[in-house]
Amino acid sequence: MVFGAFERMMALRYVRSRRQESFISVIAGFSLLGIALGVATLIIVMAVMNGFRQELLSRILGVNGHLTVYGSTEGIDHFQDLAAQLRKIAGVDLVVPQIQEQVIVTAGNTARGAMVRGLDPAELLKRKLIADNIVQGSAERFRQGEGVLVGRRLGEALGRYPGDQITLLSPQGNTTAIGTLPRVKSYPIAGYFEIGMYEYDSSFVYMPLDQAQLFFRLPDKVNAIELFLDNPDHARAVAQQVAQFIPQTYRIVDWQRANSSFFNAIQVERNVMFLILSLIILVAAFNILSGQYMLVKGKGRDIAILRTMGARRGMILRIFFMSGASIGLVGTLAGVVLGILFTDHIVTIQHWVEALAGTRVFDPEIYFLTNLPAQRDPVEVVQVVLMALAISFLAPLLPAWQAARLDPVEALRYE
Repeated sequence: MVFGAFERMMALRYVRSRRQESFISVIAGFSLLGIALGVATLIIVMAVMNGFRQELLSRILGVNGHLTVYGSTEGIDHFQDLAAQLRKIAGVDLVVPQIQEQVIVTAGNTARGAMVRGLDPAELLKRKLIADNIVQGSAERFRQGEGVLVGRRLGEALGRYPGDQITLLSPQGNTTAIGTLPRVKSYPIAGYFEIGMYEYDSSFVYMPLDQAQLFFRLPDKVNAIELFLDNPDHARAVAQQVAQFIPQTYRIVDWQRANSSFFNAIQVERNVMFLILSLIILVAAFNILSGQYMLVKGKGRDIAILRTMGARRGMILRIFFMSGASIGLVGTLAGVVLGILFTDHIVTIQHWVEALAGTRVFDPEIYFLTNLPAQRDPVEVVQVVLMALAISFLAPLLPAWQAARLDPVEALRYE
């Protein structure tokens, strides 16, 4: 559809506000605002959903292995030999034998549930997500076996800081003449780590492997072996090869299965939000449709005069199509700019809203992360823009076609 200078001038004139057409202009203004808000909201929501997924993925895979082999209740014997075999599998970058057990951590009158992971200090400090985020205390003390690393939120909830003592209580107790008593032992805190994911910062304790073997009574054994791969997406294929080296009583869990609830929930919410927010653009398009119908009805005399002066039906159609489509075009561009600016400054806006409201609008206990993430996908932005433009361009077609079919004689007769 080619537009001439005269057609563009007439379309722009019809879009402008005039006193006798103020109501139509109000409808056009609300339509433009609706499309802009719809496009901006879609871009923001998609960016936040992508940010959530990426942040969760980077933190989960920075703390947990891509594959984990769990032994039987008696543990994994000769784990060093098994680890050496697993390191030979193509695609495996790192193999970390460890002990994973749940405990109760106490300090004074406060108690919290926690997950203890006992592993070689050198292996732990190879993980940059942990090693680079020790915010208090010393990694050197942990390397020398002089204490445990505790999540910052867990330590603060207990009221204990690096250098203080915490007590671990294991439900796997010692059998005595009066029954089974839980195992209890105190450890100094070597340091705090803060990954930025609430679940880990509030419930994880790292312990040197030899001390974990002693505390959980697994001498020369571990109960889990984590594997880190060069490509996380190949986890299930590598799991099939790992199964050839381990007894049938052992279990293999890949990161996708272990965290499926997180990512499935995000994907479902993302799809539903996209559908709901698309309705905002659709409602705005209906406003364009109704506004254009009213404009055509009010411009019957102008259309008749243009037709008698030689304007063809195609010219009339293009004029009214352009006047409606321009609303959608400007609204879409405004929405893209607004969405990009919002996502670029989303953390600043979050802090400003929290300061203004005097409360937290993004609780890490609910959302698992301490900051609101946003990561735009250029492909998704283009898809949103194309969808908004398609809806905006389809809306004025029917009123424009009606204007083109208007009989000039009939229009002048009823004026």
